[in-house]
Amino acid sequence: MSFRPLAAALVGVALLTGPALADEKLPPDQQAKVEEILKKEGFTKWKEVELDDGMIEVDDAIDANGKQFDLKLDPKTLEIVKRKAE
Repeated sequence: MSFRPLAAALVGVALLTGPALADEKLPPDQQAKVEEILKKEGFTKWKEVELDDGMIEVDDAIDANGKQFDLKLDPKTLEIVKRKAE
């Protein structure tokens, strides 16, 4: 019994899936800019700001009316491109 086909299949799967990308913290200067934008947009607090899959994600942002959102911002323009109500 040969294990070569199984080993080759496992290597192929590993190469296709690639490494899992972890969420990244923003540099302090960019973090400050994002927080400034959030305040200007009327958000009073938020749980976490991180870079994930090429977008800035803000978890559990609370607006002035107490509504909670998950946000995505364009990392180049810092424009809010997606708001998902929680």
